[in-house]
Amino acid sequence: MYRSVMCNDLRVENIGQTVSLAGWVDTIRDHGGVIFLDLRDETGITQVVFQDGSLVDGIGRETVITVTGEVVKRDEETVNTKLATGLIEVHVTEMQVLGACKSMLPFIPADSMETREEVRLKYRYLDLRNPWVHENIILRSKVIAHLRRKMEDLGFLDIQTPILTASSPEGARDFLVPSRKHKGKFYALPQAPQQFKQLLMVSGFNKYYQVAPCFRDEDARQDRSPGEFYQLDFEMAFATQDEVLAVCEQVISDTFKTFAPDKKISDAPFERITYRDAMLKYGSDKPDLRNPLEIIDLTDFFANVEFKAFKGRPVRGIVADCSACSKKFFENSLKFATSIGMKGLGYLTAAGDIFKGPIDKFLSDEQRAEIRQITGIKEGETVFFISDAPRTVDIYAGQIRTWLGETLELIEKDAFRFCFVVDFPMYEINEESHKLDFTHNPFSMPQGGLDALNNQDPLEILAYQYDLVCNGIELASGAVRNHDVEIMKKAFSLAGYSEEELAARFSALYTAFQYGAPPHAGMAPGIDRMIMLLADTETIRNVIAFPLNGNAQDLLLGAPSQVTELQLREANIQIREDA
Repeated sequence: MYRSVMCNDLRVENIGQTVSLAGWVDTIRDHGGVIFLDLRDETGITQVVFQDGSLVDGIGRETVITVTGEVVKRDEETVNTKLATGLIEVHVTEMQVLGACKSMLPFIPADSMETREEVRLKYRYLDLRNPWVHENIILRSKVIAHLRRKMEDLGFLDIQTPILTASSPEGARDFLVPSRKHKGKFYALPQAPQQFKQLLMVSGFNKYYQVAPCFRDEDARQDRSPGEFYQLDFEMAFATQDEVLAVCEQVISDTFKTFAPDKKISDAPFERITYRDAMLKYGSDKPDLRNPLEIIDLTDFFANVEFKAFKGRPVRGIVADCSACSKKFFENSLKFATSIGMKGLGYLTAAGDIFKGPIDKFLSDEQRAEIRQITGIKEGETVFFISDAPRTVDIYAGQIRTWLGETLELIEKDAFRFCFVVDFPMYEINEESHKLDFTHNPFSMPQGGLDALNNQDPLEILAYQYDLVCNGIELASGAVRNHDVEIMKKAFSLAGYSEEELAARFSALYTAFQYGAPPHAGMAPGIDRMIMLLADTETIRNVIAFPLNGNAQDLLLGAPSQVTELQLREANIQIREDA
C-alpha cells in the first residue's frame, strides 16, 4: 500500500519503472522551482524530484511521506557516487504525507552524535534514525542471531530462566520487586542465571544456553550499562575447563571473523595467561595484548641496590623505546604517574656503558651489566621503574604500561587480541572486614578439591575460574562449578559461613547437590560489550536501543518515577521520609 520497493533497492536496471517509496524526508533542495528531496528509509536514500513544487508546500525534514513516480537516469552533473542509488532518481507524480513532523527539531538525526547525550536519550527515537546508530542496532540483531545459530549447531538448548527470583546475598546490589500477595517479602531481578543454570545441569540437561538479561544496581561506566545487560549464558554437564574454553573460542572467534572480516583477530586457541602472570607482566587481570610492552619484576635486583626509595618494596620495570622523545615527554610521564597516586617515576636510559637518569649513581658496573641482562634494554631505550606496596605496585605498573603504549602509539590498530586469564585465587582478604572472602564466584571448584581446602593456606588455593579478555576489556567470565556438597560446605566455612547459613542462603543448590549432581562448567560472554567492540564505539550506550543514562535514568519514559498511593498500598510499601 505504501511502497513497492525500499529506497536503497533502486539501480539503473529499474529505469523506466513506476515505483512507490516511503520514508522520512532527509533533506530538501529548491533549484528554481524544481524540488530535490532525499527520501530515507532503513536501507538508505533515494533522490526524488518534484517538478511541481506545490506538492511539497509545508513539508519539512523528518516528515514521513510516500511517493509514486518513474525511475529516471540522473543527469551527468547530478550523479552522486557516494550513494548506492546515485545514478538514478524518481520523478514524483503522487505524494502523500503519512506522518507530519514539527518544524523545530531538538536536533537533526544525521547530526545526533554532536548533540549532548542527555538530549539524544530524551529523544532516542530521533537519535536512532541516525544511520550509524541505527546500523549498530541492526548489527546487534545480526550478532545475536549468529550467536544463537552457533550455539544450537553445537548442540545447546535455549532454555529461559526466571526473571522474578530470590535476592542473592553475593555480588552487586539487587533490584528488588515487592510482592503484593506476600506482605513484607520481595522478589529480586536476577544478577545472572547462575543458580538456575547449575540446577538445569542437575536436572539432566546436557548443554544449556540463553541470551540472558541480567540486572545489577551498579554505577555506569563506558563499558557497563547501569541496571541491565545481556550475556550469552551457557553451561555444560560433564565438562572440564578446557571443553568450555574450546566452545568459547569457537563461537567468539567465528563471530568476530564474521562481523569484522577486515580486522586482525586472534586465532583459536587463544593464549592462556595465569592471573599471577597477568598481574606481573601486564599489571591487570584484563591485559590488552595489542600493547607490546611487558612489565619486568626487578624486586630481587633492587634488594641489593642501596636506593632507599625501593628498599623492602616490590619493584617493577617497563622498557620502552623513547629515543625520539623530548624532555617534555619525560615531564609528562611524571605528571601522569603523580596523577594516579604514585610518588614519582624513576627511569634510566641506556647510553653507552652508562645510564642517563638519577638512579644510575646508585649502581655499580656489575649492577649496570646485570640490569641490562635482566631487562634486555638496548641503546637509546628507557626502563621506567614503579615501586609501591604489594598489589598496588602491579596496578600502578599496569597504568604506566597503558600510558606508555598509548602515548608512544604502540597499540596495534584494527585488531582484536583475545586471551583467557585462568587460575584465579579462590580467596582474598576483604579490605573492609579484614576476613577471608571469595575472590570471584563462590560456586567455583577449588583446584585440588577438598584436600586443598583442608590442607593448603586458603590464600594459596587457586580456583577453576577463567575470564575471556579482548583488547583490555573483560568479555566473559566463567568457572568449573563446585558440584560436591562436602566441598561446598568446606569452601563456605573458610569464608565464615556456617552450614546453617549455607543451607538457608543457597538452599536450592545445597539440597540439589545431595541428589546426584554431575560435574559441570560454563561461562557467559557479554553481548553488549561484544557489540561495542564490533561497532568500534567507546560507550556501550551506542549499541543498546533504549539505554539508561549514566545516572541510571530512562529519560525517554521517565524512569524511575513516582507511583500512586494505591500502587504503594497494593505492594505493602510505605515511603520513609528522610530524617
